[in-house]
Amino acid sequence: MRKLETSKRIILLALSGVCLALESLVFVYYWKTNFSPSITASTGVRYYWRADALQIAFYVGMLFFFSHMYGGMRIGYLKNGEVIFSQVFASLAAEVLLYAQLSIMAKQLFVPHCFVYMMILQIIIIAVWNNIAYWIYKTVFPPRKMLLVHGDRPIESIVGKFQSRKDKYDIVRYIHVSEGMEKVCREIMEGYERRDFHAVVIWDIPTQERNALMKYCYARSIRVYMMPKITDVIIRGTEELHLFDTPILLTREYSLTVEQRFAKRLIDLVFAVLLFLITSPIMLITAVAVKIYDGGPVLYKQVRCTLDQRQFHILKFRSMRVDAEKDGVARLAQKNDGRITPVGKFIRKVRIDELPQLINIIRGDMSFIGPRPERPEIIAQYMEMMPEFAYRMKVKAGLAGYAQVYGKYNTTPYDKLKLDLTYIENYSTWLDLQLMLLTLKVLFWPDSTEGVESEQITALRESMRNEEK
Repeated sequence: MRKLETSKRIILLALSGVCLALESLVFVYYWKTNFSPSITASTGVRYYWRADALQIAFYVGMLFFFSHMYGGMRIGYLKNGEVIFSQVFASLAAEVLLYAQLSIMAKQLFVPHCFVYMMILQIIIIAVWNNIAYWIYKTVFPPRKMLLVHGDRPIESIVGKFQSRKDKYDIVRYIHVSEGMEKVCREIMEGYERRDFHAVVIWDIPTQERNALMKYCYARSIRVYMMPKITDVIIRGTEELHLFDTPILLTREYSLTVEQRFAKRLIDLVFAVLLFLITSPIMLITAVAVKIYDGGPVLYKQVRCTLDQRQFHILKFRSMRVDAEKDGVARLAQKNDGRITPVGKFIRKVRIDELPQLINIIRGDMSFIGPRPERPEIIAQYMEMMPEFAYRMKVKAGLAGYAQVYGKYNTTPYDKLKLDLTYIENYSTWLDLQLMLLTLKVLFWPDSTEGVESEQITALRESMRNEEK
């Protein structure tokens, strides 16, 4: 299995490398036939092979960076459509920087039509090659067969998630942990030896049994997919100490150091002011559209909670009817929510409604990256079923966060909590910058804008109480 996984990784890297190589060849063609001659004509400076090689290497480096950042190289891991979208987005990001660089070199704005032609050709290559690569992946690597070990919590949710990737996963057997550890271990070993399945999924079982199964599978080099508990997420962010002759893990009483807080605030101020100036025309047009539609107020103010549950008024462009909550009851937006206006549907889809929160960032109520702020009433409902929800307020609330990049709008509160805690416990300035870049991709990916189900808050109440056992 180890050799198989090594070969699989090499093949996937090769498939991604071919796509990058083809895109780079397109750039080389346009560099030699258009970009370089145009710069020479504008400046009188002629580029020789060393300068050409340096420019080509710079472009390939940018393309690789953005492809790796946005997931364009994750053939077989992400859905084929998302891989294509990610690579197109990565290529577009590289073209934008390239356009700025070449315009500076030429001391004038480049005529953009060649960039458009180059991008169209690259998009065609990306679409065609990734479909070929996806077919190769499915042919060479069939779905991984797995055994699901579960507890009392309903398994429809986790099964549905794995079934959404039938090209990659196939749960072929199920066994309840109540049948006893001896039988579960025997089922794992016998099924693995017969190649009935090649991995084990551990879903919602008591900690003692889970730890025993992890050790059992680890000792026999059996792959395990495990749903982490909140304590597991916290442990991931601990600091390892070597004070004695035994490892010690330290969980600090505060989340960010003073240096990290200073750097985070500086980044927030610089980027918030710049973006506010850049997006001012968009905000003006949006304000006019909201006002013209029904004559109501342009901005919507709402009480939210940030660091240490401090309350503040969040600013948004109004996307719902003026009387959306005339009964005074706080409700999350639902799928196909009738309270959302036509203008509101559009600005929510492209996230324009969030732009006034740049003012909140400048004021210091929020940060660019952090857990999304919730209303006090919603927090109270969540904390009834999971008191740990308060943990996400150990840092300042954010315009976007880990849960928005790696989850969806309708990701369950418990899963969002674990994602937010992953960010808090693994915080770094680089992680903030990385999430900022990834947020740009999320803005254009439709899966992140779905509403929640109407029963989301209450449906998980009992299961959450059993989750941490």
